[in-house]
Amino acid sequence: MIPPIARHGRLPRSRPWATVLRFVATTLAVVLVSAGAVAGYAVYDVAKSVRPGVKLIGQTDGPPRNIGSFKGGINVLVAASDSGGGDVGTYGKRGEHLNDVTMLLHISADHSSATVVSFPRDLVSIPLCGKGISNAMFNTTLARGLSCTVQTVEKMTGLTIPYAGVITFNGVTGMSNAVGGVTVCLATPIKDPYTDPQLDLAAGHQTLVGDTALSFLRSRHGVGDGSDLGRISNQQVFLSALTRKIVSDGVLSNPLTLYKLANSALANVRLSDTLTNPSTLVSIALAIKGVDLRKIVFVQYPTGADPADPNRVVPLVAPAAALFAALKTNQAISLTGKLGRAAVADPSAVATPTPTPSGSATAAPSAAPAPTTIALPPTITGQRADQNTCTEGFTNRK
Repeated sequence: MIPPIARHGRLPRSRPWATVLRFVATTLAVVLVSAGAVAGYAVYDVAKSVRPGVKLIGQTDGPPRNIGSFKGGINVLVAASDSGGGDVGTYGKRGEHLNDVTMLLHISADHSSATVVSFPRDLVSIPLCGKGISNAMFNTTLARGLSCTVQTVEKMTGLTIPYAGVITFNGVTGMSNAVGGVTVCLATPIKDPYTDPQLDLAAGHQTLVGDTALSFLRSRHGVGDGSDLGRISNQQVFLSALTRKIVSDGVLSNPLTLYKLANSALANVRLSDTLTNPSTLVSIALAIKGVDLRKIVFVQYPTGADPADPNRVVPLVAPAAALFAALKTNQAISLTGKLGRAAVADPSAVATPTPTPSGSATAAPSAAPAPTTIALPPTITGQRADQNTCTEGFTNRK
């Protein structure tokens, strides 16, 4: 008899966190280019939305940065809190918050590729706060402070992470409205009575706006195999579609849309103090603005079932080491494994040339060799931003 698929902490209700905003690192990097396009008042109004920063242990941003001067690779961690408000504080100050969603954005040193790594909330056997291995769930790190989450991920990846932020769900509605909705493909109907509002979406291409977009991103019972890993895959389908829309649908050339999008994001994010300088944000924006969609890759941190608990997952050490060795040396990556648990290829997709980001300049010829692309082990799942994929509704398939 084939054992059932682990549900990884499947609970009777969802927590009110905002998953789309875990991609806010990339979104901010794109929308804050508005500093060069929006009128002076709008730039000032967006900048004043940045609240006092959270101190990360051992990290400083140094002297003020000149816009456009960012050199080398960039690592930004974004944790989505399950609480709609409150303060997270520095490591050592516990709170009510759980980081059910955590993403690491890595931009390569030559700014030609970007990788977004999702960390499962049910991950155990982690170096808690960068110290000893603990069986505490990964999503408890934020309750110990943003610095604890950063230190845990630094230890797991071998990367230095100078920039981080905590976001809440309140900006999802505004962000999806600002871009006029995000169109996603549903391979099957999706129903989830545990989201608010409840999901009841027909198969096909659906444009998600406001609270419906939020419910779609929060849904676990309605997608894939009902697990948190299926939800991560569903989020990658949405975020890839959002990225394509931002790049190819005139968003980057529309000052009003940029202004609305930046305001929606910044009004609901608490940044580390290394990110509160607007010139730093704009410099990261300029670094990612011209990245080809084919070189933006979403991956799930590689995990296997925890032999001690079917509702938990543990790191797959060798695949994780291969992934982060590539990122540490700023090499582009390619996926050889499957799409995530809730994703399938969109059968209606028509191959089209990859859009060029609005306003980006053509790179000058260079004698430097092209960076090596590293093929990841097939145990690592995910997708590129240019891939058209569909979400499958929850099934009990074996």
